[in-house]
Amino acid sequence: MTSVKEFRVEREPTPDSLGRGSFVFTDDYSVFDWGKMPDTIPDKGASLCTMGAFNFERLEEEGIPTHYRGVVSDGEVVPLSDVTEPPTEMAIDLTQVPNLPREGRDYDYDLFHSGADDNYLIPLEIVFRNSVPVGSSLRRRTDPEDHGLDFPEWPDGAVQLEEPAVEFSTKFEESDRYLSRSEADEIAGKADVDELERIAHEVNDFVTRQAAKADLTHEDGKIECLYYDGEIRVADVVGTFDENRFTFHGQQVSKESIRQYHKREQTEWVDAVRDAKVEAKERDVADWKSLCSVEPQPLPDGVITAARDLYTAGTNAYVDRDLFDAPSLEDAVMAIKNL
Repeated sequence: MTSVKEFRVEREPTPDSLGRGSFVFTDDYSVFDWGKMPDTIPDKGASLCTMGAFNFERLEEEGIPTHYRGVVSDGEVVPLSDVTEPPTEMAIDLTQVPNLPREGRDYDYDLFHSGADDNYLIPLEIVFRNSVPVGSSLRRRTDPEDHGLDFPEWPDGAVQLEEPAVEFSTKFEESDRYLSRSEADEIAGKADVDELERIAHEVNDFVTRQAAKADLTHEDGKIECLYYDGEIRVADVVGTFDENRFTFHGQQVSKESIRQYHKREQTEWVDAVRDAKVEAKERDVADWKSLCSVEPQPLPDGVITAARDLYTAGTNAYVDRDLFDAPSLEDAVMAIKNL
């Protein structure tokens, strides 16, 4: 179980073989690493499943290995093109996820890999960025010249990168942290970071091209990968409105729109989350949520409806099929913009 999807396991993976199972996508959502929020967003799970399946199938066609096997319809595993209703279950190959021991905020990756063998989920998120918006952590951690930009300092507005930037961050730690290349190489185990970077660029290139067909701008995203028998395969879910940020003529079409709503309307909770994370780091405590004194509040009905329409209209446009009963993407974007 994650904050937005559940696992079904048909066959457990072993040190020398992949297992079989599926993701079941729920309508839950998560922002600011909180986990499950008080509300659900109708059809959100089907949106993520549809976009993820579409992307996996196209990536496989382009020669990029993945753990995807199909979507589940009436108990059968079929390609997305065979369904007439939006799916909520995705069939996948399963890999091992060894335990990552920790003491406070110190994590033992040597022990993680001692149980990984040649079949494991790489404990990294590979992040790619096509732009650097205001507020991006990249502005704090790097200078414009690091990205080939001829600016003495970061300008006030968003900056489009001439070449996508790829970074590595932790996956299984309580709070994600960005890594140097050497740190990422060590944490990746037998998986090669150069190969991980190459795959991230290829995935980013595909999602960017596909988004442009729907008049969407792909701003950034991430992938997760597994390592099996010497091969890296793209895992988890790729190119959805939760994993990636898209804009439509400058307006957010992703989970970012909900995140920004919380920043405007639930500032007390957002500030408490930030302070708890800072305090946890200072006290060397992994569980920052135990230090947070404020709980998130439910969203108004109008916000939930607008978010649902944004997910479904965006999915229809991206996959170029009217799978969902949804308004046009332009109307959905206008509704979320007016909140």
